Amino acid sequence: MSDHLIAPHGGELIDLMVSEERAAELKAHSKEWPSWDLNGRQMCDLELLMNGSFSPLRGFMGKADHESVCSSMRLEDGTLWPMPIMLDVDEETAKGLESGAKLALRDPEGVMLAVLNVSDVWQPDRAEEAKQVFGTDNSEHPGVDYLMNSTNGWYVGGEVEGVCMPVHYDSKDIRLTPAELRADFRRKGWRKVVAFQTRNPMHRAHQELTLRAAKETEANLLIHPVVGMTKPGDVDHYTRVRCYKALLPHYPKDTVALSLLPLAMRMGGPREAVWHAIIRKNHGCTHLIVGRDHAGPGKDSSGTPFYGPYDAQELLREHEEELGVAMVPFKLMVFAPDEDKYIPLDEVPEGTKTVSISGTELRERLAEGREIPEWFTFPEVAQELRKTHPPKHKQGFTVFFTGLSGSGKSTIANALLVKLLEMGGRPVTLLDGDIVRKNLSSELGFSKEHRDINIRRIGFVASEITKNGGIAICAPIAPYNAVRQEVRRMIEGYGGFCLVHVATPLEICEQRDRKGLYAKARAGIIKEFTGISDPYEEPADAEMALDTTDMTPEEEAQQVILHLEKEGYIGVDES
Repeated sequence: MSDHLIAPHGGELIDLMVSEERAAELKAHSKEWPSWDLNGRQMCDLELLMNGSFSPLRGFMGKADHESVCSSMRLEDGTLWPMPIMLDVDEETAKGLESGAKLALRDPEGVMLAVLNVSDVWQPDRAEEAKQVFGTDNSEHPGVDYLMNSTNGWYVGGEVEGVCMPVHYDSKDIRLTPAELRADFRRKGWRKVVAFQTRNPMHRAHQELTLRAAKETEANLLIHPVVGMTKPGDVDHYTRVRCYKALLPHYPKDTVALSLLPLAMRMGGPREAVWHAIIRKNHGCTHLIVGRDHAGPGKDSSGTPFYGPYDAQELLREHEEELGVAMVPFKLMVFAPDEDKYIPLDEVPEGTKTVSISGTELRERLAEGREIPEWFTFPEVAQELRKTHPPKHKQGFTVFFTGLSGSGKSTIANALLVKLLEMGGRPVTLLDGDIVRKNLSSELGFSKEHRDINIRRIGFVASEITKNGGIAICAPIAPYNAVRQEVRRMIEGYGGFCLVHVATPLEICEQRDRKGLYAKARAGIIKEFTGISDPYEEPADAEMALDTTDMTPEEEAQQVILHLEKEGYIGVDES
């Protein structure tokens, strides 16, 4: 693409923020209008609408634009735009709206951020949207999963009047809007800027490839990480920002800038790459680095990639002339230890030894407290990662017992509690079923809905304990598989999780029943009793299964200790 075709500092920005007088008028009238409390994705989308990142959009898409974007990657007027930007609401809210109505858009604390001037209210075909936008209806794709399972069934479209921006308390100095970045580039005299999109920490290979991309295009570099919503399981943005800041001194002075983008990614592969280019053009960039499987979610459970490795590059190259943004191919860099330097993979001489560390191996090295070599990442970056991801023996963890009433869960949990307290080093909390019912869930009954609520509460408390480096021991019945897995996901983002199935047979549990609960259940006096009138779903994903028929509680607790030791959560490293 010819440099003269690239418009420095982007095209026209759409400013959706109203004057102070208009904002006061809207606030005064807002009590007369229905309200919608925005979720995390909607907050990200609204912020980028209001600050001009999504120019030329003037609000959430109406039905005609939505259908056109899904089918042809263009707005109804023909403007290239690949990703639907929708406001989804529940049926009750939708039924109270019609064309010409106003809807107050509020943050989770009830602060009005904007007003939507409603043009359309409709029920979309979300399954068809998934196939058109993501190329699949497989819910293993995170974008499809969110669309099908986390969005409401109604869309509301219309122009937005921005009243105030969402408040961010972190990194205010580098949360630059498109207008602010453009002004910064003009002030510095930067006419050519190559943007690097990332949702991960950056290591030596990333520094090398971005440095090469900037040199080859004779452009300055904008590191523009996403700090809105990324792929589940990604490193949190606070850690990533510290890593980016630690990396900056390793670039030539006055050639690189860092700014944060509160974008909710869809992991939409080729379409998302084009979307990213439009957003970067609005921020004043002239080039975008696009890698293999850019913004793709990887593979499904059968090992089939959702997108081809170069689909994103090809689609953006097809449209770069129209966009005015040049595509810079991401060159995979590998380290050649004998030459002590990084080399693009396609330039490695035959027979040259190369080494690399995968994301999985990096996580293992962090978890085990092993060395992270300097050829892989700068020591300052490794130090920041270790702050958030200490070795396992310094992390919090949860031991979650599940089993029938009378199986021995509480007894083993108490024995384990004492053993861990004897070891010392971390606070230990016991969340026994009866204790939780008394202190957290006294108003709940024993229906499936109430049991699930109770287990979610236990999971939330355990996740907070785990996040803060403590040990949580949970011992509810927890009969249902789906909510147990939900708790696992809740906790594993913060530390260890060990599911222990106390698999004592039903007849043994009945023999031990000192309270006569099983007898009452069999007589129909107690309804919804697990194992008798209500099912118990045996876990297939338990780390351990214990049968207390022929073992003492102390022996069972010791088995758990040995497993935790094997996994690295306790051991000789603790003092």
